[in-house]
Amino acid sequence: MADITLKGNPIHSIGQLPEVGLSVRDFALVNDKLEVKTLSDYDGKKKIFNIFPSIDTGICAASARKFNEEAGTLENTVVINVSKDLPFALGRFCAAEGLDHVETLSDFRGTFGDDYGVTLIDSPMKGLLSRAVVVTDEHGKVIYTEQVPEIAQEPDYEKALAVLK
Repeated sequence: MADITLKGNPIHSIGQLPEVGLSVRDFALVNDKLEVKTLSDYDGKKKIFNIFPSIDTGICAASARKFNEEAGTLENTVVINVSKDLPFALGRFCAAEGLDHVETLSDFRGTFGDDYGVTLIDSPMKGLLSRAVVVTDEHGKVIYTEQVPEIAQEPDYEKALAVLK
């Protein structure tokens, strides 16, 4: 269980992020066309999982924008935004913002949050995902993680991106 804060108040996730050096678990996430995407859809690519509570909050939207901006400069890398938002809301946001360098997927009917240790188990945000970043190599081996300690704080983009350069 990770100790996180929401505006200074303690909250907790269901577990810990995948460990550096281990392979990430498969997943079944849904895109805005209601297609199921799994880990194998990204075989051979480095992956940045930008995990957040909801695209409808300022910090989550900012991280989606920032990773979209950076993704265009990364070779053989896909940025996968993951939240519990409905696929329609994620698609609408990406279309309105012109985010075309990222995949935005929903865990609204999956187990990604539990499998990756990021489901929040208490607080008003119970059931949503914590703010975290997991980066893997092209074989799905974890090379970087960040459990952002304060939900209202952006992830450390520089550290996440540095492991890919």
